[in-house]
Amino acid sequence: MNLNGKKILVTGATSGVGRETAKLAVQYGAVVTITGRDEARGSGVLGELTATQGRHRFIAADVSDPDELRRLIREAGPVDALVNNAGYWELAPTADTSEGGFDGMFAVNVKAPFLLTAAYAPTMAAAGGGAIVNVSTMVASRGMAGKAAYGASKAALESLTRSWAAEYGPMGVRVNAVALGPTLTPASEPMADMLPTLTAAIPLRRAAQPREVAAAIVYLCCDESSYVTGAVVPVDGGRQSVL
Repeated sequence: MNLNGKKILVTGATSGVGRETAKLAVQYGAVVTITGRDEARGSGVLGELTATQGRHRFIAADVSDPDELRRLIREAGPVDALVNNAGYWELAPTADTSEGGFDGMFAVNVKAPFLLTAAYAPTMAAAGGGAIVNVSTMVASRGMAGKAAYGASKAALESLTRSWAAEYGPMGVRVNAVALGPTLTPASEPMADMLPTLTAAIPLRRAAQPREVAAAIVYLCCDESSYVTGAVVPVDGGRQSVL
């Protein structure tokens, strides 16, 4: 895979899948801008990137805030690829899901990628093309108790992925998504007691490492995937292949 000189913006890049995506993209030659809310963690990841090669940046931003998003877009400048990785969940039965949690999930998981894509896809098209990768979950297509609002927000993101592929494909901009299964990230630690049950239903019988998901994301950013658009790629150990 080759990303030499490509500028990539990765949201939610201070830990987990976003962090590994940024690190792997740099290994393949990209110049990466990472963003997240935690300045200390962001600085730590930036240190890992700059120790490797190139000139990379961390921009602190809360993507649930449209004003923060607009500032992020201004400061980051044009990019060749956008990875909408930032995510938020409040896992609870429907009757116990808070209104704030519901709004937060749709703000981060749907509205933020929508606003970022609306800003970046036209500039990518004007520059001759680009790639957008949205990070989804198997919960978007498999009903799971306690994850109704979260699954709905990611299902919306997958629908947007297909619509954007149709809208921007003629302009040379590819839009895809990856749908994660259980992945060993800090965000998944509160679900540690559920992992044995979840992985028992997965053909590979284990959770993913963040690096394995990052590899799929980076591939979709590269020219090697130049004829792939509108796809939602399962990175779930085969979970969607079985009932």
